[in-house]
Amino acid sequence: MTGVIRVALVDDQALFRAGIRMLVDSQPDLEVVAEAADGREALAVVRATRPDVVLMDIRMPVMDGLAATAELLQDADPPRIVMLTTFDLDEAAARAIRQGASGFLLKDADPEFLLAAIRTVHAGSAVIAASATRDLFAHFADAAPRAVPPSYGALTEREREIFALAARGLSNAEIAAREFLSEATVKTHISRILTKLALRDRVQLVVFAFEHGLA
Repeated sequence: MTGVIRVALVDDQALFRAGIRMLVDSQPDLEVVAEAADGREALAVVRATRPDVVLMDIRMPVMDGLAATAELLQDADPPRIVMLTTFDLDEAAARAIRQGASGFLLKDADPEFLLAAIRTVHAGSAVIAASATRDLFAHFADAAPRAVPPSYGALTEREREIFALAARGLSNAEIAAREFLSEATVKTHISRILTKLALRDRVQLVVFAFEHGLA
């Protein structure tokens, strides 16, 4: 079937993985293609199966999710990685996102929210749990913002306006409605912003805004 989002599950609790697999595989547009019980095993199975999205537990034996995520993100064309954590203000989740992870989810999230999160991160059109992500970085942000890099000066006035809205966690659809633009136009703006700032995705844009005092 074309258009299916391929998912890998990495968690040391077999029962948790079984439940998530059943949930994901119940959806016509989603498929679990790999599982791993620790970060070391994850490196092998993710590289072998090349999923679109990886759900990665942070705390595991042998190799934790932080180390595995850091290694996978060094690969050419890495998957989107979503960190799984048990509490919302998790410094490890913030560190993983700074490394390049595409967001985080609470392990007790509602099933429908988890499914929506997989689709959201794959589409790249919004930030998972935008308000929670902003709270996470507000909590763990450095006291003194870094100097704004010259690349930010390369943004046009319109791109800075779109940047500010995206940094607040607004989706393409929300920005389009607010600015009276088409979603395609917003997507083009976001793509140019990410390219100019050398950012991988929208959650990295949120991190950039917080770290440079632009949020």
